[in-house]
Amino acid sequence: MVAPDPPRTQGESTARGLLRGNVLWLSVTSFLNDAASEMIYPLLPLFLTGTLGVGAAFVGVVEGVAESASSLTKLASGWVADRTGRRKTPTALGYGIAAVGRPLISVATLGWHVLAVRIADRLGKGIRTAPRDALLAESVPAEQRGAAFGLHRAADHSGAVAGPLIASALLLVYPHDLRTVFAWALVPGLLTLGTVLWKVRETAPARPAGPLAAPAPLPRLRGLGPVLPRYLAVLALFTLGNASDAFLLLRAQQAGVAIAAIPLLWGALHVSKAVFSVWGGRLSDRWGARRSIIAGWMVYAAVYAGFAWVGAAWQVWALFLVYGLFFGLTEAPEKALVAGLAPEGLRGSAFGAYHAAIGIAALPASILFGALWQMYDARTAFLAGAGFALAAALLLPLVLPADRVPARA
Repeated sequence: MVAPDPPRTQGESTARGLLRGNVLWLSVTSFLNDAASEMIYPLLPLFLTGTLGVGAAFVGVVEGVAESASSLTKLASGWVADRTGRRKTPTALGYGIAAVGRPLISVATLGWHVLAVRIADRLGKGIRTAPRDALLAESVPAEQRGAAFGLHRAADHSGAVAGPLIASALLLVYPHDLRTVFAWALVPGLLTLGTVLWKVRETAPARPAGPLAAPAPLPRLRGLGPVLPRYLAVLALFTLGNASDAFLLLRAQQAGVAIAAIPLLWGALHVSKAVFSVWGGRLSDRWGARRSIIAGWMVYAAVYAGFAWVGAAWQVWALFLVYGLFFGLTEAPEKALVAGLAPEGLRGSAFGAYHAAIGIAALPASILFGALWQMYDARTAFLAGAGFALAAALLLPLVLPADRVPARA
């Protein structure tokens, strides 16, 4: 087994110093994977409602079921990664499933066809995510985890900029032919798999002596200590108001954004995400992940309240750009906090529990949001999402006070 990347010196603490080894190649992998995914995702709500003729409630079912389908997979894959000590193999398997399965949307003729492909895609994500995050956390010193996750998320979001741009270019060549655009997503997907197989290195996860030296025979939260489960409970509460971003794209269309501009709007959001991700990850290393997460959830509540009252296309563009700040303040800090709260040798299981908590809450979140939209209106749905975010932001410092957060977190 190849040893993890060597610790960085103080002079290498910048983002440039971190871009080497697994941090570099996992970032490239995420760039390529998101380019493939985002060639499809911003056009999928329009494909479902326009080409296949389904309603907003079914869009919520597709996104909610797809995300929740990966929940137990994420928990199990993290546990398996801890039991076997292998991170790279499940990471490559998960990316491979998504790379091959995702373009099959191009041949879908019914709503349930799209649902089946989305479930397969999310199962691939479930298999790879916890081992990949553990691999990344174990490739850098503890004091640089926020920056490393921030760089990884920035690359991920940069790929999500490239994907819509590629889709827009293909639509110029194949006007209104969404199926051909979806089929072309196979190319960056295969490049993703090749990068993992040939460039990413395995790590040797820590195995301390004592009762936590190895994961339990079955994945469970009890072995993760008393603090992490409370954090995950509040995170699940926030997720209940964090419905699929597909609804933001439908809202944008309602507010007057042209269909041809939807991929560009989605790309602009990911430019904002990429810019704020590097800054947010490094900020959390200095400021503290808990504070950063609370600030991010407050930004989310404000943005969703804005979407409740949006009435013009320029307002949609402004809200999408501010929305990127929420991701910068939360994505890398959330993962850095999980890595810090997790016992040594159980980070795979901890990341599996983290992603499972989000995935389990994603199903009722999107279904509830879609139902509120269809039964009442979009304003009611967005205000409900803002309310959940505010509740979580107020609750987190109560269940996770600063004096209970370990120094490594």
